Amino acid sequence: MTRTTTLLALLISVAVASLCCAASPKMRRIESCQEYFDTIKARFIPAQARGVHATVVYDLEGAGTWTVTIADGNIAVQPGAAAAPTVTYKMKGADFVQLANGDLNGAKAFLTRKLKVGGSMEVAQKMNKFLPPASP
Repeated sequence: MTRTTTLLALLISVAVASLCCAASPKMRRIESCQEYFDTIKARFIPAQARGVHATVVYDLEGAGTWTVTIADGNIAVQPGAAAAPTVTYKMKGADFVQLANGDLNGAKAFLTRKLKVGGSMEVAQKMNKFLPPASP
């Protein structure tokens, strides 16, 4: 896939995810990145992650680094970075809190380079289905 095709696919998936998240259970807002990862199991929608096997690293400037492992409807989180993640998200911790709370649009964050995504765009596109943001 070309970069333009990948970007278009990401933007479409964010728009679709926004629609599907409206029907998702209401997620509570967070105050910090640590709170997000402490409550990730409550935010996780296992049925939406069936068949997904991925390791996702969140490198959040000023807040820390976490690795989230998704394995066929299960989720685990640990501090630090995995050696070979499927997807890596890099952004400022404060921007991540806004993103997780639904105050910052993922497509806008990506286009303005507040959010940098590395690795599998396919897995990145699925993330909002099983880890939806809070409703603003």
